[in-house]
Amino acid sequence: MTTPQTNSARASAAAPFKIDVQDGIAELVIDHPPVNALNSAGWHALAKAIEQLGQNPDVRVIVLRGEGRGFCAGVDIKELAAYPQRIVDVNAGNYETFRAVHRNPVPVIAAVHGFVLGGGIGICGAADIIVASECATFGVPEIDRGAMGGGAHLQRMFGVQKVRTMYFTGDPIDAAEAYRLGAVEKVVTRAELRDAALEMARKIAAKSPAMVRLAKEALNGVEDGNLEDKYRWEQGFTLQAYMTADSTEARDAFVQGREARFDGDSKAAA
Repeated sequence: MTTPQTNSARASAAAPFKIDVQDGIAELVIDHPPVNALNSAGWHALAKAIEQLGQNPDVRVIVLRGEGRGFCAGVDIKELAAYPQRIVDVNAGNYETFRAVHRNPVPVIAAVHGFVLGGGIGICGAADIIVASECATFGVPEIDRGAMGGGAHLQRMFGVQKVRTMYFTGDPIDAAEAYRLGAVEKVVTRAELRDAALEMARKIAAKSPAMVRLAKEALNGVEDGNLEDKYRWEQGFTLQAYMTADSTEARDAFVQGREARFDGDSKAAA
């Protein structure tokens, strides 16, 4: 049976996602055409919804997935191109969303397809388990968009040198390579993706909820470093990047669909 949370989420025109809770499994589906890129309000709403699901005693595991062409293309660059000052609010929404996933008291499974970019990487890097469609591609085009961020979460998925190669070049990798490198638990066809994620979720939901919650807290506690602190460090560089002329040019070129033209000037934009 669908819970009242589902109805409230669908009733809100501002919510770029749908929620369904059945048999201990909360399924949150990002549904914001054309590419599931969220604006500042969308990221804050997503963070709040994920946090509330973890506080729901009826929820034993959360599955995050997306509808449409891809899982999540990150932030709405068009919003930032029009209102650069909103980067602070976008940063806050990203931080809260990734924290809500990573620090959630119940396991979170990311079931991804198509493009997994920027904020999509943040969600995956914060998640406990990733199941991917064979069509999934993982990438961090931040440098090409005049921003920073995502490295901390990408490094939770891949090794240091792989992360730097992806970050500096902006080149994505496919699901098969992500599986080979150990970030993805399972690769299936697009048609099988939801069922594969729910099958794993059901296995977890059948366990003692008290034991699973203790296990999640214990595993978070033995990780090297603090993921949230690392991401907060990165966000400071995002703000610094936004003060440069090159950052403005990168965003304008993306929105206008043209090649960016850089003069090598790293001074603050006027």
